[in-house]
Order: sequence, then structure tokens, then C-alpha cells
Amino acid sequence: MRRLWMAGLAALVTMTGCAGGLAGSAPLAKASLVGGDVVVASNLFGDLLTDLGAVIGGGLGLAPSTNTNPEREYPSMFEPVHGSAPDIAGQGIANPIACILSAAMMLDHLEQLDAANAIRRAVEASVADGNRTHDMGGTLSTTEMTDTILAALGA
Repeated sequence: MRRLWMAGLAALVTMTGCAGGLAGSAPLAKASLVGGDVVVASNLFGDLLTDLGAVIGGGLGLAPSTNTNPEREYPSMFEPVHGSAPDIAGQGIANPIACILSAAMMLDHLEQLDAANAIRRAVEASVADGNRTHDMGGTLSTTEMTDTILAALGA
């Protein structure tokens, strides 16, 4: 389980396609996640686990998530654990890290590993340089934090 919190970022995976509960779930041998473990759960329990993992890993603003169909028979979904955070929409205080890391997870799924790793390194470099949003004890707005990550990415 400790690999789930690399660099303080939680990434639990809830796999879709579990007809009939866990007994009907896809074989784990077909699932792959670069650098992490896989937790197979129903949507409800997967949601609870990702929220708990996010809090342990530093907060909901840091945690990406995915609902992955490993057979690629159905679409997979990548989003921040916190979802769209409608309660703080438009205020400029949302932490963009979870959304950015969700994009990296999508790139992993699309087998674009170099791009995914570049995004992760940019996030890590930005945070290591002391850049923080309000939820992390800093002062940066959503746009400012995004700009620091883009600068670290070289974009």
C-alpha cells in the first residue's frame, strides 16, 4: 500500500465492469497501473476509499482518480477525486494538481508514458519549489498554481 502515496499523492484505482459485485470483476492480470497497486471495489466503496486515500495523502486537491475498464471495451474516466468541486467553482481557490495528475493517469492509459511522467515531474518540481495553493497552506490561486506547473513542464 505504501506505493499508493508516492510523493504524498494518493492514487487509488476503481475498476468498472464489476457486474455482480467483486465476484464478476475482470481478472487483475489484465489490469496495469504504472508504479502503483490496484484496488478493485464497487463504485460506492471505491469512492469512499479514494476520498480516504486522498485525505491521508495530503488532501482532496492532490488526488487523481480513474474508473478504468482494463479490457478497453468501454470508455475509462479520469478525474480529480474531489470531482468538479462546485462549492468553490469560480473562486480561484481550487487546487489544480488533482486534475493535472488525472490527465497524467489518462496518458498512462493511452500508453503515452513519457508525457505522463513529464507531467508528474512538473507537479513534483513545482511543489518542491514551495508553490502551494490555499488548501496546502500557501497563497497561490488556481491559475497561479497551474502556471507554475506549466512553467516546470516547459510549456
